[in-house]
Amino acid sequence: MTRIAIVDYGMGNFHSVARALQAAAPDQDIILARHASEITSADRIVFPGQGAMPDCMRTLQSSGLHDAVLNAARNKPLLGVCVGEQMLFEGSDEGDTPGLGLFAGRVQRFAGPAFQATPGGAMALKVPHMGWNAVRQTRSHPLWGGVAQDTPFYFVHSYYAVPLNEATIAGTALYGQDFCCAIAANNIFAVQFHPEKSAAPGLQMYRNFVHWQP
Repeated sequence: MTRIAIVDYGMGNFHSVARALQAAAPDQDIILARHASEITSADRIVFPGQGAMPDCMRTLQSSGLHDAVLNAARNKPLLGVCVGEQMLFEGSDEGDTPGLGLFAGRVQRFAGPAFQATPGGAMALKVPHMGWNAVRQTRSHPLWGGVAQDTPFYFVHSYYAVPLNEATIAGTALYGQDFCCAIAANNIFAVQFHPEKSAAPGLQMYRNFVHWQP
């Protein structure tokens, strides 16, 4: 039996993630990890996040789990979700917040002409971006297994990651512009959308993560 630790540092929809994982992999040992030792002893890590990245980073540090997450990310399969993906980068424009620095690049807010109303009356796209959006898989990866190209996933966010190394981009979506919504490198896969809110395709992604051998 594989032990999967969901990092519970107080800023995320941890119970929703746990329920989705339990539905996708009922024969696995799934725990909400509130102590560093639980992350250290786990075989796989799910790293969710929700809300503002400055709050998430501050809470992660104060929870005592910061270093355990960094250490696990070096050698264990890790799935980042929503702000959990953003936190893997060097920093964010949201409060000029430093991240974990596991990926080169920064997190920035949706901006540009598509998000501004025009004098002619054209409506601006709303921020945050909320709802279902097709995801374009830009490279093959085991976590895309059984998930069709352009499958919709559920998003709720105002910021998105901009990787410095484009080779780490595993998926994109279109909302006023193409933006990165999935990254992958070595033992890490992370997404901006919420698999646990994305019905059957989201459960398939969690199922793929449980059996992934990076």
